[in-house]
Amino acid sequence: MFLLLASALSGCATVPQVTGAAVPEVPLSWPAEGQAAVEVEGVGSLGVTGEQTPVPIASVTKVMTAYVILSRHPLEPGDDGPLIKVDHTASDESYLPQESTVPLREGQRIRLRRLLELMLVPSGNNVARLLSRWDAGSQERFVTRMNAAAHRLGMTHTTYTGASGNEDSTVSTAADQLKLAKEAIRDPVFAEVVSQAETAVPGDERRLPNTNTLLNRHGVIGIKTGSGTAAGGNLMWASRVGGHLVLGVILGQAAGTNPTAGLAAVLEAGGKLTESVEQWLSTQEAAGRTGE
Repeated sequence: MFLLLASALSGCATVPQVTGAAVPEVPLSWPAEGQAAVEVEGVGSLGVTGEQTPVPIASVTKVMTAYVILSRHPLEPGDDGPLIKVDHTASDESYLPQESTVPLREGQRIRLRRLLELMLVPSGNNVARLLSRWDAGSQERFVTRMNAAAHRLGMTHTTYTGASGNEDSTVSTAADQLKLAKEAIRDPVFAEVVSQAETAVPGDERRLPNTNTLLNRHGVIGIKTGSGTAAGGNLMWASRVGGHLVLGVILGQAAGTNPTAGLAAVLEAGGKLTESVEQWLSTQEAAGRTGE
């Protein structure tokens, strides 16, 4: 049985706030700024830190976009789904400055599975908006579906205003995004996609790497990064340590700087936090304290 978290030990960041069913004296390396939340499936919360006020989440938004799409158009592993036609808007947005996009050609037909990869792996904003129009006819109607899904999941401090996360008006908390992570990772196709190291646009030889460079470190198996000037660096991740699925969210790292600095900051913070979770769980397993 797990002990409940009260505070970080010496050498770890100060924990300004801890809520939920947590475990005392777990030496987790919490970020010194922003907010974070970590949970072990089947066990409970390892803590929630930072003031849980809604903040911009940037491209972490795309997790909800994928969740809504897969809820309405479910895929099975090995099923690439329907062909979707690239419209003029998605093609025209391929090289937008100050946005994360992927190169699409008008009239090109791409399977749903590959479009999900292009949205979640290299973080194509134009793909997120294309999928929203394909599903709902307009991004505005799709956003209504995103917010309805958030309401059903009990994400009471979350507001979506776009499918890509480019809007600073899309805001949430680490605790709310953790609720989404728990549902999204249940979909095996979503789990496969976010675990990919790279993907490519059909017919284009260029390999597009995953923005989440923590993949395959400290048990990390996905999920999504996000960065922006106002948002700073944001990360939702899943990891497997022994037989345990760990889910976590970090928001607001180096907020107010620039997207590059924010992404670097959240990957550094995420590396430290995931490593400390891995070390603690491994110690608990060795001591025989993580069983039923």
